[in-house]
Amino acid sequence: MPHEVLIVTEAELRRVVPLDMASIDTVERAFAALGAGGVVMPPVLSMELPEVHGEVDVKTAWLPGFDGFAVKVSPGFFDNPKLGLPSLNGLMILFAAGTGLVQALFLDNGYLTDVRTAAAGAVAAKYLAPETVSTAGVIGTGVQARLQMRAAHLVRPFERVLVWGRDAKKARACAEDLAAALGVDAVPVDDPARLVAQSQLVVTTTPAREPVLRAAWLHPGLHVTAMGADRSGKNEIEARALAEADLYVADNAAQCARLGELRAAERAGLWTRGLPPELGQVVTGAHPGRTDDAQVTICDLTGTGAQDTAIATHALRATQAAGAGIRIET
Repeated sequence: MPHEVLIVTEAELRRVVPLDMASIDTVERAFAALGAGGVVMPPVLSMELPEVHGEVDVKTAWLPGFDGFAVKVSPGFFDNPKLGLPSLNGLMILFAAGTGLVQALFLDNGYLTDVRTAAAGAVAAKYLAPETVSTAGVIGTGVQARLQMRAAHLVRPFERVLVWGRDAKKARACAEDLAAALGVDAVPVDDPARLVAQSQLVVTTTPAREPVLRAAWLHPGLHVTAMGADRSGKNEIEARALAEADLYVADNAAQCARLGELRAAERAGLWTRGLPPELGQVVTGAHPGRTDDAQVTICDLTGTGAQDTAIATHALRATQAAGAGIRIET
């Protein structure tokens, strides 16, 4: 019996899978599935390749209620720009949840990961940020800095955004892009402490190995989403901040203990409460999220295979509806 596989390129995916509420809702469903149980999600397979200045991560998850499950391969080879090649690429393979047959191959070069990561930030903001956010701040100036603010604006439509980065020129460029994309007042700042002080929602989007956000900067009515620490050794938030926050939430607690901000806090002996609640438990109502606007909340996003399965199944529906991609018989 012939079987067809859909092959979709990055350019096509950018056209049919925008960062919008449909993407956010799909990723929220993935967190709800994690919170409800029954998800099969093995630990991240991660290879460090120091001889070639590279790394490869593989993530996957099977979620009840989803028609498919994805396996994502994400290589990063950081000497590639010297050869005129991009540092990051990758792909997702979507399998049918009931039969295991390959449904689609998404040659996305990390685009779908960018969308699902930003969507996860929006889910965190929806459940943990104050109801009213007038000023948002982003620490970092790359692709995720832009996407996280675009996603956050969909669920908390702020009027002003502050941008800080180590490179002032890149911070200005990021602010200009956000002003054009969102129609808000976007201001580059030279002091991250001032950015945090003036914001109700802050997202850290850096590859930092030393904290870029200090515990002393926390203030009533602040939510922080940290999404840069997705590998052992990375650390964006001062460890003491996790213990001092009114609520600290992980996307996947066990994974955050290995790869995220929780790892640094436990190593420093500043987090001794065991595994924290997970965002999926907040989404399902099994654990309370923000209960008043004066609380300080922190969400630790390391990225999960559940998010990859969610965005891949969403991408298949969107691609089919648009008549995009090419089909081959296997």
